Amino acid sequence: AWSVHENSIAYCLLVFLRPPPGHSFSLELDTTGQLPAGHSSIRVELECMCSREQLLGDTLCFLHHPDDKLLRDRSSSLLHTLCTRSYLDVEKIACWVQPLVRPAWLLLPQSQHCQLAVLPSSRSCRFQLTGTSKVSICTEMIFAVQQ
Repeated sequence: AWSVHENSIAYCLLVFLRPPPGHSFSLELDTTGQLPAGHSSIRVELECMCSREQLLGDTLCFLHHPDDKLLRDRSSSLLHTLCTRSYLDVEKIACWVQPLVRPAWLLLPQSQHCQLAVLPSSRSCRFQLTGTSKVSICTEMIFAVQQ
């Protein structure tokens, strides 16, 4: 979504998250078996990768090879960074993404002409670009998973 005001443009970007290899996302259902209204709990679960392991040999199945400590530690580190217990934590995701915005911006040619400010936000990633024309571009990245 986007909107234009006098000296500002606002964008809202929906960023879909994908689970790391060997994991899946599932929405927690309420006690009646329905999806809850509003914010849902998104559980991160291990999934069987045995067929991929046998066919391609590019990954181990964490579910059936729990003894491979190095790969498991790398995966669990990312999950610890982005999850609380076994659930995605949108505040942790926002805290993880926000510091990545500035270095990524500096790699773009437009960074020579616009100033970037990362704005405080606990559940999304918000940043503002201001160019020499004094037009302000505010962008909010909202994180989601596909059903």
